Amino acid sequence: MTKPAPHKRNQRLASIAESYWDFYLYENPSIGAEHGDPRARHILFRESIADYERRVDRLAGFLSELQHIDHTLLAGQDVYTLSLLKRELEESLERYNLQEHLRPTLFPFGPEARISEVANQTVLDTVQDAEDYLVRLSTIPAFLRDVETRLEAGSVLGHRIPDVLLPRVLANVNGFCTGDAESSVWFTPFARSCSALDLSDTRKRALALIEDLLVPSYRHFADALARIFTTASRSTVSCTDTPIGVDYYRFQVKHHTSLSLSPADIHNIGHSEVDSIWLKIEELARKEGAESVEEFKSRLQSDRRFIALSKEDLREKIEVLCKRIDRRIPEYFGLMPRMTYGIESIPVEISAQTPPAYAQPNTADGRSSGIHWITSLPERCPSWMHLPLVLHEAWPGHLMHIALLQEMTDLPSFRRFGISSYNAYIEGWALYCEKLGLDMGFYHDGPEHFGRLELEICRAVRLVVDTGLHANGWTRAMAFTYMKKYTSLPDAVIEAEIDRYIGMPGQALSYKLGELKILELRRRAEKALGTSFRLRDFHDRLMTAGAVTLSVLEQHVDSWIQSEVSQL
Repeated sequence: MTKPAPHKRNQRLASIAESYWDFYLYENPSIGAEHGDPRARHILFRESIADYERRVDRLAGFLSELQHIDHTLLAGQDVYTLSLLKRELEESLERYNLQEHLRPTLFPFGPEARISEVANQTVLDTVQDAEDYLVRLSTIPAFLRDVETRLEAGSVLGHRIPDVLLPRVLANVNGFCTGDAESSVWFTPFARSCSALDLSDTRKRALALIEDLLVPSYRHFADALARIFTTASRSTVSCTDTPIGVDYYRFQVKHHTSLSLSPADIHNIGHSEVDSIWLKIEELARKEGAESVEEFKSRLQSDRRFIALSKEDLREKIEVLCKRIDRRIPEYFGLMPRMTYGIESIPVEISAQTPPAYAQPNTADGRSSGIHWITSLPERCPSWMHLPLVLHEAWPGHLMHIALLQEMTDLPSFRRFGISSYNAYIEGWALYCEKLGLDMGFYHDGPEHFGRLELEICRAVRLVVDTGLHANGWTRAMAFTYMKKYTSLPDAVIEAEIDRYIGMPGQALSYKLGELKILELRRRAEKALGTSFRLRDFHDRLMTAGAVTLSVLEQHVDSWIQSEVSQL
């Protein structure tokens, strides 16, 4: 399947979409820097209360402009663009009305993690790049103070933080204050810079800035968080225990899933999926000669052959596996990105507080490749998890998918680069890729099949636990008991996962619901096309949607199916 030729775009809609993206880049300088926006050279974030208040009128203005576009005159991708842009604007306004900016996320991806991501993506090609980066670093203390102010303003309104999160939040922030300045995440762009570039003076000033400004500001931020928690925390874990909390959770559910499902619907779907996957795990345990799932799991967990010898050994194993998978990609995809990716170890100081693996997409300007991050703690990533994690995070999962989206130049920029608004599609695709490993013939022995089923049931469990915590009155202990029953995750990992759902309501729902929709569309295409169905063509259609909601993805695939059927 070849990439479809671009249709003639509605110029008025295209103009509004690009104006919106220009506005988005200005308001989000860390993203603007990836796009070479000169306005982002000297600032990392615009996230004061005044910034949020200022945006409202402009967002409403964009929405008003869209009302003057006659949707009946639109065709092709423009139909989707209008629908998606309208959704983004309406959600942004609703998010403000629900006071989300006064309850900023602190775990698992708090301000310190966002700063770390910027540092890891920054490329210094010139002396001026280095000078600009130093200026951006110097704005970090002000940004952290803005977060403090928002937390304090939110606490006055009753947006109190679950006290169970405090140890994790403080561990994450303080984790960046250990070690010497030269090994810090803030200094990594200098460590990666071209040796032919003379940055000796700038490097010295960077080290001084880290020691004299950044480390003290992080410590001050940690102290401020501890102080805020003493007066503005709560013993409960549900976001519905805050003002307008029920509406807030319903909004998060719809935003992250892009589906009109109630928490009760999702809770029931979760139970059904858990039961189905558990039966497969029981069957696998019997085939492996175990009398129970518990016996099979115990056998795996006690076998040190599944644990890498060191973080370097683990990273090398993942690198080899990635190349094995990359070789097979052309058999299942006609479209492949030009951008490549690499493997890096998550700093050991923060590995205990982060997932065992995650993806950092390549920068939009192509100056930095994607990164598949893998934990520095080998016991957190036994070898039976390697295949599904690589398929999910690297190729053909996140890093391949997002790189392809960025290269779709016939689409408006917000649909190429604004993936954060389309979590169900992005995460659903990555989870689908784990199962695609079956088609590709990568899963061979019992432990490998267990690894895939283990990660799949973890995503199904999330549907039950997230809705249980935020809509069904579950306690943290109830969530732990449920996850302990159906997963083989260590206790500490289960606790960290639960705290992630507490800290980011609704986000964990996107994975399984997105995968279920993609599998539904695949079955639909297979049934309609019969022997003419080609998995490679189906994947290319999915990958040419741009960043979309699941309903738009369904329309995109259905139109392809109809076109293919008409040619039979």
